[in-house]
Amino acid sequence: MTIPLDSSAQTLATSTPAKVTTITSRVAPWFSQLAYPLGRRIILPFYFGEISVTGREHLPTEGPVILAPTHRSRWDSFMVPYAAGRDITGRDLRFMVSANEMTGLQGWFVRRFGGFAVDTEHPGIGSLRHGVELLQNGETLVLFPEGNIFFDNQIHPLKPGLARIALQAEASKSGLGIKIVPISIKYSKSIPHRGCDIKISIGSAFNVADYRTETVKKAAQRLTADLETALRMLHES
Repeated sequence: MTIPLDSSAQTLATSTPAKVTTITSRVAPWFSQLAYPLGRRIILPFYFGEISVTGREHLPTEGPVILAPTHRSRWDSFMVPYAAGRDITGRDLRFMVSANEMTGLQGWFVRRFGGFAVDTEHPGIGSLRHGVELLQNGETLVLFPEGNIFFDNQIHPLKPGLARIALQAEASKSGLGIKIVPISIKYSKSIPHRGCDIKISIGSAFNVADYRTETVKKAAQRLTADLETALRMLHES
């Protein structure tokens, strides 16, 4: 799942378009109840080797949260729920998803998992605004801060959009208390295939409010840099 995390997110705070397409998302309860046990106990263990998860104690069980995973495969959209989904935290996840992943059978599954589309080349204000609204409502939002899938097993420079969305949402509602949780997903093979092992490491959460002592630009830069450092440390551990 790839999302546009570039400077276009800044338009949330600087412009009011004449017409904004309304974006919505929802998790189908019946689907969630079926998919988690099937995926955790049957599908993923059958396809992959060992799947290890550390750091689940860092996952907030209430309040608005952004999960910020590395992005190495389309399997990541299953690995994040495996590590931090409803059966672990009691909370549904919402994903910003590239528009081409919202078509066909895959799109059917993604929509019922709480995904919503965004144009990665020309992101619309509606998609970004919906992300802010989810945080305002205390939801858990999954954003891949590297912006694309990378197969070289390296941490790539993060896009600034995640920090800007988080800061915009935090500023929009007093005492919101958004937390950002870094997550490293490592596959034993550069291109995951059947039988490879997976290591998922969850780091300590960042408090977005701690970064609101500077201008939005400087705060976004510092938050992005700190998140990148945290992901590098998790990746190397």
